[in-house]
Amino acid sequence: MARHQTLEMDKNLISDVYLSTTEVDTSETNKITWFKTKYSDCMELYVDVETVAKHFASHRNWFCQCAHPMKVEPIGENGYDLLIGKFGSFGYHVEARVGLELVPPDSAGIYRIRNIKVPNYTPPGYEIKFQSEMKLVELPTDQFCSQKEIQKLGLPSVITGAKWDLDLTVGVKFPEFIQKMPPGLIQKTGNNLLLKIVRQVSRCLSHKTQIDFHTTYNLPFPKYRKRK
Repeated sequence: MARHQTLEMDKNLISDVYLSTTEVDTSETNKITWFKTKYSDCMELYVDVETVAKHFASHRNWFCQCAHPMKVEPIGENGYDLLIGKFGSFGYHVEARVGLELVPPDSAGIYRIRNIKVPNYTPPGYEIKFQSEMKLVELPTDQFCSQKEIQKLGLPSVITGAKWDLDLTVGVKFPEFIQKMPPGLIQKTGNNLLLKIVRQVSRCLSHKTQIDFHTTYNLPFPKYRKRK
C-alpha cells in the first residue's frame, strides 16, 4: 500500500494487552529487535454457538471482505496472505505482510491461527511469529445489553462469545541510523506502534465480522452495548 493504513475501531470491544521487548545481537541476525505482545479479546455474536461454528467453518465466504481495508489473498484451503499496511516512525517504515492459516477446531473446540509462508515472498527486514487460540463460549445476553433492549430487539437470553488470545512476536532489523538512537526511545516507540497495529486490526476485523454475520443471518445487533 502506498500510504499509512488507518483502520476504524469499535469502542465496545475490550482488550488486555501486555508488551515487552528483548534485543538479540549476533552476526547472523544483524541486531534484530524483538517486540512481543500478548493480547486478549472477545467478540459477541447474538445467536447460538452451533450457528457461529458453522459460519466460521465457511470463512472463505466472508473473511476477505471483512478484513478490508487490508488486502487479502487466499492461500490453499485455510490460509490467507494479508497485507496489513505501512507503519513506521523516525522516517523508517515497514509494509507489514503476513501469511496466516485458520486451523479448524480440534476435539476440544479450540480454533488456532498460525503463521504460514507466503509464496514467493520474503519479509524485507522483519519477522512475524503469530500464534492465536479462540474458543466459542455461551454468555448471558444481559452482560452486554439492558433488559429493555433485550426485549425490544427480541434477543436470546444466551449468546456466543468468541474469546481469543494472541501471542505475537515481531522482530525488526533496524537500519544503522535507528540503531544509534537511545534504546529506551526505540523500545517505547516500537511498543506504541505495535500496540496500535494490533488494536486497530483486531477491532476493525471484529466489528466488520459482527456486522457481516448478523446481516447474513438477518439477526438483530445492538448498536450500543455494555462494556464487559
